[in-house]
This record gives sequence, C-alpha cells and structure tokens, in this order.
Amino acid sequence: MMTCTLLICSACTSLRTVIAEQPGGPATASWPRFLNIDFSGAAKLEDGVGSAANWQWQQPTACRWSLSLGDGYGLGVIDQGAYFHFDAFESQERLRKIEMRSGKVLWSVSDPLSYRDMYGYETGPRCAPTIDDDQIFTLGVAGGLTARSIDDGKIQWRVETNEQYHVVQNFFGAGSAPLVLGDAVLVMIGGSPEIDQRIAPGRLERVSPDGSLVVAFDRHTGKELWKCGDDLASYSSPRTVHLNDHDYVLFFAREGLHVIDPQNGKSIGSVHYRSNLVESVNAMVPVVDGNRVLISECYEMGASLFEITISHGDAKFEVVWADEAGNRRAQSLRSHLSTPVLQDGYLYACSGRNAPDSDFRCLEFSTGEVQWTSLARRRSTASRIGDVLIILQEDGELHLARCTPERFDQLGVWPLDIATDERPAITYPCWSAPIIAGNCFLVRGNDTLLCLELPALP
Repeated sequence: MMTCTLLICSACTSLRTVIAEQPGGPATASWPRFLNIDFSGAAKLEDGVGSAANWQWQQPTACRWSLSLGDGYGLGVIDQGAYFHFDAFESQERLRKIEMRSGKVLWSVSDPLSYRDMYGYETGPRCAPTIDDDQIFTLGVAGGLTARSIDDGKIQWRVETNEQYHVVQNFFGAGSAPLVLGDAVLVMIGGSPEIDQRIAPGRLERVSPDGSLVVAFDRHTGKELWKCGDDLASYSSPRTVHLNDHDYVLFFAREGLHVIDPQNGKSIGSVHYRSNLVESVNAMVPVVDGNRVLISECYEMGASLFEITISHGDAKFEVVWADEAGNRRAQSLRSHLSTPVLQDGYLYACSGRNAPDSDFRCLEFSTGEVQWTSLARRRSTASRIGDVLIILQEDGELHLARCTPERFDQLGVWPLDIATDERPAITYPCWSAPIIAGNCFLVRGNDTLLCLELPALP
C-alpha cells in the first residue's frame, strides 16, 4: 500500500533584513531562497514598526497581480524587485522573471524535460530556486541542476545529476533546494553505484548509497568540488548551523540527519531517523535554535529535539526530548510537507500526514509540550511576518493568527479559494508556504499565483 502521499514545495549566507513597507511602496526586499535567507520562514519588520498583529487583517487586501502557472508545487524566490518562478510547461522546465510591482514577465527561459511520475503527480519542480548575488540555481524534478544569470536568464552551466550520479528515482523525483555557500553550490543528490540502475524506481530499500548524498559544485563552472555522505536523498532542503564558531550544514536525508563540514567536504556525524515503512519520506527542514536541532516526520517517528556538540571533529547527538515511535496520537509533532515556524521558544506547525488526521498546533520547542491545536482535519503551511502567522490551508483558505502560546488567536480568514471581481481563486493543492517581501506576499494554488498586498499600518 502506498503511504507517502507528499510532494514538497520545498515547496528553497549573509543575513539580510526583510522590510515591511507601506502599501504602494516599492517591493525591493528579498526572499532569495527556500524559507528565506535565515531558514526561518519569516520576514522581519523594520525597527519601530511595532506589532504586525495590530494591522488590519480582518478583510482580504488588494490583489496586485496574478500569474498562471504550469506544473509544479513550489513557490519561487524574490530579489532585486523581481519574482522568479520555476515550473514545467509543454515538456519544458521553465524559469520566469516577473516584475514585483506589475506582474510583468521580464524574461522566460526553458530547458527540455523528460520525466514521468510513478504515482501520477505533476511533472514540474518540487523545490524552490536559490538566488545568490547575480546567479539563480534550479534543481528540476529529473535532477537537472542549472545556473543562470538573474539579469537575462542566460544559462551558465547545467549538470544532469541523475545521470552523472546514477540516481534511482525517488518516489516523486528530485526535490531538495540548492544551498550556496561561498563559491560552492551544495545539493542533496543521493546517488548509487551504476549497477543499481537496474533496480525499479521507488524500490529504495534495495538501493545502495555510494558516498554522494551531498555534492558540492563550483558555482561558476558546475564542476564537482567534493562529495560525501552515505545516504539517499529526501525531500528536505539543507540549511546551515553554527557550532563552535564554525558553520556546518544539516542534511535531513532519507535515513536520518547528517552534519557536513563544507570547508573540507566531510561528514562528521549522523543520527538515524526514518520510519520503517519503505514508502515514507523525510521532508521538513531542520529547525535550529543555538545547538539544538528539531526534526520530525509523520509516518512513525514523530519529532525529536537533539543537542549537537562537536568534539575532536565528530558530531555528537544528545536527545533532549523525543516522541514515542509509533504512538501517533501521543506525538507532539508529525511534520509532513511543511516546516514549523519558531518564534520566542515556541513552534507553530501543521501536524499530521493528511486529512482527516491533520491540525495546526503550537508546542514548546524545549519540551515538546503541546500548547494548543486548531484548524483540524486540514493540512496547511505557514510563514511569519513579525508576530503574525500567515497560514495557508491546502484548500486555499488563508488564516491569519497572532504568534502566542496561550491560544489560537485568529486575526482574520481570507477565502482565497473563492474568486472575486478583483482576483481569481486559488485551488487545491495549495502546498507552498506563502513568501513575503516588501509590502506584499505571494500565495499559490494548483495553477494560479496571487500577489497580495500586506495590510495598511494602523
């Protein structure tokens, strides 16, 4: 029986500040990679703005523009006043640059795509692009890794990673956003010995890793710099963690959590974390607070919080708290297609694999104690601006709530699944967390993207 019904909208180095501008002002702020530059899934407010919970969230705001989408499940990225969307259209991978003010398409470029999904899902990308300086990097569902200029979309290099590293097709193709560190582009590949190409797609229990969980490519040429890690790929995306005055990278791969030293391309430790079910996946991006790292899945394991220390070049994992494997009803958090949002010591997240066993909840990061649950029987994703959560249900209904562990403090409900004279509707599946930049935010459904203005300041 098929159990992993997930497509990742993964829904994609120096910290930038995302400014909430007054409506009508220029959208010059950035959201340059999946979950934003600091992996928080949040946009920061300018000093002195005050609480975003005081804004006028009760009624939907104006729709600045909308965009018709091809195949794919993720949202894009924002930089230099433009939005970049990656999808599939007419058997091509397509990357478009769209002006944030007007929604005008500034350029559109394509590459051939040959992919067939084993379970009948769309053939478009599963993860977001990544922008760094004047380059944009995309990883397609069939493993095509491409570097382009953000100015004109001109291709700089392309690597067919599935072919080069003999990747046996994962359940839904490739779906981990690239991570740029200095001159290196780090990608979760999860290749295998060439002989494993004889194994049927999806039979991952028979596939052997070959040391290419992580591959670093030269950002200017596409040449391999190093590879490491004995594991297969997941649908999580990599993120950095700062330990002992050194930056490491976390990869929540198929079999568990890996700590990689990007300076020398070495794996310095891992902890096993996966359901015993073959047809299951790890998907959320690890949530970090200092040297504490939370990971979660929805099939059997639930969530665990680890304290990671580095000693003599090796990573050690100490369990702070852990859900009881298999006891789903008692588990604190069962993350599926979305990454929790951390704010002031509390996590806000969708828990559950699918309807009707899903809800939105708050739990204490340090203990795993659930504070409240709400929005029962629907999966959702969430982003944050200041102290407000923007929660998108998979049916297209948008909920706005204040970040507080006291209760689900709802500020407004926007029925984006219903069309109006000013905008089209978004329809199931709405699996990407909203992204925020400047004075607007973007939400998407199956085939439509909306650019909505943020509420006016009081």
